[in-house]
Amino acid sequence: MDIHGLCDPRFSSLRDEFRRNFEERGEIGASLCVTLNGSPVVDLWGGVTDRYSRSPWERDTLGVVFSCTKGAVAFCALLLASRGKLDLDAPVADYWPEFAVNGKDGIPVCWLLTHQSGLPAIRAPLRPGDALDWGIMTQHLARETPWHPPGTRQAYAAGTFGHLVGEVVRRVAGRPLEQFFRDEIADPLGLDFYLGLSESDESRVAPTIKPDLTPPGEPIWLFLRSARNDPTGIQGTMMNNSGRAMGDTDSRAAHAAVLPSSGGITNARGLAGMYAPLACGQLLDRAILRRATSVQSATAIDATLLVGMRFGLGFMLSSDNRRGPEGARDSLILSSTAFGHAGMGGSIGFADPAWRLSFGYTMNKQGRGVLLNLYRCLGAESC
Repeated sequence: MDIHGLCDPRFSSLRDEFRRNFEERGEIGASLCVTLNGSPVVDLWGGVTDRYSRSPWERDTLGVVFSCTKGAVAFCALLLASRGKLDLDAPVADYWPEFAVNGKDGIPVCWLLTHQSGLPAIRAPLRPGDALDWGIMTQHLARETPWHPPGTRQAYAAGTFGHLVGEVVRRVAGRPLEQFFRDEIADPLGLDFYLGLSESDESRVAPTIKPDLTPPGEPIWLFLRSARNDPTGIQGTMMNNSGRAMGDTDSRAAHAAVLPSSGGITNARGLAGMYAPLACGQLLDRAILRRATSVQSATAIDATLLVGMRFGLGFMLSSDNRRGPEGARDSLILSSTAFGHAGMGGSIGFADPAWRLSFGYTMNKQGRGVLLNLYRCLGAESC
């Protein structure tokens, strides 16, 4: 397996682990990037973009990073808050008046970011393709009744977070979310990161390869078990009423649309580059960043994912469920000072200000984990 790119000698063990992902763990194509003090010290890629054409994964290959997208949307909201244009404690309805119905008039903006708004899924029937239409999704969310009293439970808004926070950004900034992200974050930082991909870049996208089936005898993820047993519950509604067409993750229409919860398109360099200034204390007001990256919501059982989760303002924090019940052991193991967001299947981006470090990993073959321990390469104890 040929691994391409640069790697500072201090991170040689990380390069070795990256290679092992291909040789021992079934990786097909992937990219890995680490920055220290804002500069890249690891920028690696390898493998192929799909199993059939065997086209090599190139330096500029892109892929869908699923919920890593939520970190980009949170960054937009926090940037507006840092500039004094968005009050995180003000009611959402101050910026989005149509939202103030069905018990949602008192929900503050910060509860959208901490998954405490009670809006993890949309009950109104969605047609295939509705998720690609910003207006349809935000209209449904404005009318939705919370699943539980807002502020009383944490329920990960897997498919709704981006439209909830993104609509607030759109109204405050006076321009679409994707334009604000491009103008204020992606272009100034030189990121190859897109919320809505132009047709000219379509050929660079590696198709998503679904994870292998659960081996016989292994426990089924508790989330999936709940979705099958209760089609009208949060999990079942999220799975069966997503507004997505079957298999449209890699369609041109899905790539072109702005899917702010799960449709961002980038590579490891884009994820690490987005978190690099946050790792160095730049761009965001110090008090806003401190609040955003400390625990704002934590629970032993998230009402959606059914595992323990900890959140700052839009960012995931380390959550260790390795001693949980079978089917509920998925974890995000980071240091106590790190924050970021994982994406379904193994992509991840995060910052760690204690090390002035940022990290990005993307791949085409979905699995259950990244299987890297970056901190060992820094001489730190294993997390």
